[in-house]
Amino acid sequence: MAGMQTFLAFAETAKRGSFAEAARELGLSASAVAKGVGRLEADLGLRLFHRTTRQVTLTSEGHELYARCRRIVDEIEALRDDASGARAEPSGTLRLNAPLVLGRMAVVPALAALVRRYPKITLEVGFSDRYVDLVREGLDAVVRIGHLPDSTLVGRHIGDQTVIVVAAPRYLRERGTPRTPADLAGHLCLLFRNPSTGRPRPWQFQERQRSFERMPVSATVMNDGEALVAAAAAGMGLIQVPDYMAGDALRAGRLVEVLGRYRSAPLPISLVYPSTRRVTPRLRALIEVLAAPGVTRALGGTAPRRKRGV
Repeated sequence: MAGMQTFLAFAETAKRGSFAEAARELGLSASAVAKGVGRLEADLGLRLFHRTTRQVTLTSEGHELYARCRRIVDEIEALRDDASGARAEPSGTLRLNAPLVLGRMAVVPALAALVRRYPKITLEVGFSDRYVDLVREGLDAVVRIGHLPDSTLVGRHIGDQTVIVVAAPRYLRERGTPRTPADLAGHLCLLFRNPSTGRPRPWQFQERQRSFERMPVSATVMNDGEALVAAAAAGMGLIQVPDYMAGDALRAGRLVEVLGRYRSAPLPISLVYPSTRRVTPRLRALIEVLAAPGVTRALGGTAPRRKRGV
């Protein structure tokens, strides 16, 4: 039967997509890690990785095994942390994913504060607007926007996102200012393509506590929020984006808000991590910096809240 060392070799290779990188983490040779994974595959009678000359990727059976053995691997890492005195000073690699613009504008400054305070922490950070399965991809946590469904995850509230409709003053002088969402039918509207669905994202509004959506007719669809802000500032039309994304252009007068009375309710921004996984000292340190008042103000939030079962 496969021993614990082979499971560790498998788990590290799954996280890093490379026998060589897994070997560096485990203090072994790349050939020893590859042989350990090969022994595990032979014992289980399953192919766990697709192998190429540049990388290895999990098969569907590999994904299932990785999800099952993560808790055991986390407990081993926790024992290592305790034995090395990591409770006194967080250390090790923290793997995180965050939305593109939100990550650059608010999360990265918090990470800078994190590594200044705890220099033994190393970071592996991905930025993507697609839905990321943190368990399948071996992440410690992800930053998500919106209400979280029930699951085996824990979501810690770190801020709020409000979307607003804005346009350039020049555009409004030429085309007029919409007074209600129904007026959008007579305007040029630029839409954002949702990376998860591939479809344009409907605009969100609220009137007298009633929330509703409207999908404006548009000849222009973009997959980048900052490009939408630049296009609107150039007079191409109206956009609906998070307020922090348009903040600089609003302060400079390049954009102005319209339909403010129809703003939708803010969406929560959460740091999400598995409820079954021990909160490591490095993850606890990340929670602390993201819950700091300066970060929550940058995210439009107030005091952090913790919600289980999301």
